Amino acid sequence: MNKVLKTALNILIFALITGFGYYMFHSMRSERKTTQPGEENSDFTFISPYEKTNSFDAASQIQSFDIYSNSIYVALTDKVSVFDLQGNLQYDFAIETGARNIVLDGRDKACLVLYSTRIDLYTFEGEKKDEWEACSANSDYCAFTTTKDYVFVTDAENKNIVQYDKLGNLVRFIKSPEGFIIPSYAFDIISINDTIYCSNSGRHKIESYTIDGEFIASFGIAGAQAGAFAGCCNPVYLAKNFDGNILTSEKGNPRISSYGRNGKFRTILFDSNMLGGGTDASKMRVFGENIFIVNGKTISVYGRDKAHLVSTENSCAGCPMREKCKK
Repeated sequence: MNKVLKTALNILIFALITGFGYYMFHSMRSERKTTQPGEENSDFTFISPYEKTNSFDAASQIQSFDIYSNSIYVALTDKVSVFDLQGNLQYDFAIETGARNIVLDGRDKACLVLYSTRIDLYTFEGEKKDEWEACSANSDYCAFTTTKDYVFVTDAENKNIVQYDKLGNLVRFIKSPEGFIIPSYAFDIISINDTIYCSNSGRHKIESYTIDGEFIASFGIAGAQAGAFAGCCNPVYLAKNFDGNILTSEKGNPRISSYGRNGKFRTILFDSNMLGGGTDASKMRVFGENIFIVNGKTISVYGRDKAHLVSTENSCAGCPMREKCKK
């Protein structure tokens, strides 16, 4: 009888030790894994490939900003503040209230400021050169971008893209073949190598056009998962990355993601926690390999996380597709 009890006790102890060992192994394995935000039923932790390297404040709420030649131009309520890349204020110049967007055109050495019904042109030093009135009395301009010969402006009221030449002359109106649906002024636009990309946020898509206004393609799906756009109107903001790809910034559950120009989802770069929570989308610009992100009156600078890059490199060491993935 004692022998039976002893055997049963040994089996019980062995089972307890085995169970505890499995629990510890499973817990440690789960902590090491990462996933993209938006995946359902996941206990994994998101790890960004970026880390904050600097932050600095403007004098008030930032309406828009752009970067050119080591200078950051920040549009505030009634002025533009110019900072160097380290966040040191260089100088200010006055503008009228109500600015919605600012773009620096290095080809023409011009700072363009967008209002709901016009565009003001300044030198980089802040001298006003010209202004272009909107071509429609009920225009409601949201955002704009420049190419070598043209300026493209999104109009939320007329639900189109307005194309100007560099003298302010109207070239054409560009309509979406799918129809623009624009809630909440989420109607951003960028240019990459003479291809125009704009958000059709009510349809959860990004559309591309030639500089002649011809529709090329669209991509995007609705959903909360990684690689999709959630809520009523996303993405809110667009930016071009140093590698020629597209960054998107979303509201609701704020995050910044990366897509190829062919529309293929690449990865989420920043989740809601890194962006400070809340529900607002973050404005963003890329200079070199750094991403500059605005929330309120603060500009935060993020560089590539070297520890993350080393970890990723090591994890790919034995993969036969490693060299192909780098390309």
